[in-house]
Amino acid sequence: MAQILDGKRVRDAILAESVPRVKRVMDRGRPPGLAVVLVGNDPGSEIYVRNKVKACADLGIYSEKLTPAEAITTDELVALIDGLNRRPEIDGILVQMPLPKPVDSRRVLLAIDPDKDVDGFHPMNVGNLVANRPAPRACTPAGIMELLERYQIPVTGRNAVVVGRSDIVGKPMALMLLHHSATVTICHSKTRDLAAVCAGADILVAAMGRPALVKAEYIRPGATVIDVGMNRISDRAQAEAIFGRLPERLAVFERTGSLLVGDVDPVAMAERAGAYTPVPGGVGPLTIAMLMKNAIDAAERHLGVR
Repeated sequence: MAQILDGKRVRDAILAESVPRVKRVMDRGRPPGLAVVLVGNDPGSEIYVRNKVKACADLGIYSEKLTPAEAITTDELVALIDGLNRRPEIDGILVQMPLPKPVDSRRVLLAIDPDKDVDGFHPMNVGNLVANRPAPRACTPAGIMELLERYQIPVTGRNAVVVGRSDIVGKPMALMLLHHSATVTICHSKTRDLAAVCAGADILVAAMGRPALVKAEYIRPGATVIDVGMNRISDRAQAEAIFGRLPERLAVFERTGSLLVGDVDPVAMAERAGAYTPVPGGVGPLTIAMLMKNAIDAAERHLGVR
C-alpha cells in the first residue's frame, strides 16, 4: 500500500520547532514582524491572508495587515512598500497575489527589499537560489523539500520530473531538487509525449493547475508523487469521472456541490505510487508553515540571533 505523505503532520512539526525560535527573537526586545498587503476584496485572497495572520498570532509573530483599495495605483503601492522597507520592526513583507490588473505586479515585487522578501520571489533571491546561496526560498517548493526530507524519501541520484514551469513552484522546485543532486526534467504544455517523460520519474511533482491531468500511465509504479494542484470542480460529470471509485468523495460533492482535486488522478495515484501527497492535506498546509519560517529567519538575521 502506498505511503501517504501527510502535510499537516509536517506543518505541525515545523510550527512546533518555530515556537522556541520566536521566543529567542523576543528575548532581543521584540517579536518577528510580518506585514501582509492585501489589495482589493478577492475572496480567495482574503481567506489566504486570514490564515497567514492566524498562523502569526498562534506563534507570537507580530503581523500587520494593510488593505489598500482596489483603485490604488502602482506608484502608491510602491510607496507603501517603501515605507514598510524602512520600518525596522517589520522583518518580512508579503504582497498577496493576484493584484488588480492595472497594477504592475512585477514592479511591486521588485520594490520589496530582498532581505524582507519572505515569499522568495524577488529576482535577487531567485538568483541566490540558482547559485545555491542562503536567501529566502519560495514557500511551496521549500515545503515540499521539507516533506521529502522528513519522510526520508531519497532524492540524491533519483530521476525527478517537475510538470509546470511557474516562477512560484515549477522553476524553484526544479532548482531545489537539482541542488539535492536529483536528475531533473522540467515539463510543460509543449512537452512531447508527456506521459512517457513522467513515467520515467522516481519523484514526480505535478504543478500545472489542471484537475486530474496526470493519469495512471504517467506514474511509474512505486514512484513518489507530489501533487501541488488545488483545483475546485463543480461539474457533476467531471466529479463522477474523477471520483467514481471513491463514493465518500462523491458524497461530499452531493452535500457541497464542489470538490477539491489535485493535478493527479487520485485513484491512479493511490494505486500506483509508492508514496504520495493527498489533496487536500498534502502540500497545501506546508506553504504557510514555510512562510512563518522565512519570517523568523529574517528576524533572526536582523537581530543577530544565532
